[in-house]
Amino acid sequence: MILTDLSRVRAVFLDVDGVLTDGTVQVNEAGDQLRTFSIKDGYAIQLAVKKGLYIAVITGGNSQGVYKRLQGLGVKEVFMGESNKEKKMHELLHKHGIALADTLFMGDDIPDLDCMKQVGLAVCPLDAVEEIKQVSAYVSPFKGGAGCVRDVLEKILKLQGKWNQDTEVKSI
Repeated sequence: MILTDLSRVRAVFLDVDGVLTDGTVQVNEAGDQLRTFSIKDGYAIQLAVKKGLYIAVITGGNSQGVYKRLQGLGVKEVFMGESNKEKKMHELLHKHGIALADTLFMGDDIPDLDCMKQVGLAVCPLDAVEEIKQVSAYVSPFKGGAGCVRDVLEKILKLQGKWNQDTEVKSI
């Protein structure tokens, strides 16, 4: 069943902290918050965007560095400081004419729960909180920030016949 669900995904919504990063935030002397991203996740994201998969990021955090990283990967819709992820997700689905049944949400913690209960396919990293694991159809064997996004996007693209060598790789 999970393979059938993955093959029909048209839209992927991602959280940042705990999904694209390991959830650790370092703060430098200037007060800037620094995060670490997986290069493997980055490769899969930029390829998925090139292959026509709609990817959006909705996060409660607000970091210019995160925004620049995602924009550099080709993610055109990055929403930061969102207190109501569910409302934003519905706005975007309506804007792009995508059904909830064709939508995947990858989250790791309670702020993602409402969105994950509604989409066609809820997935999470290995180290997600228990409430998120309970509503997830798939728990990646990889932790947040350590390849969980690559794991899911690679499966989607392979099932859709879109995973192949990327001849236009830019710096990721």
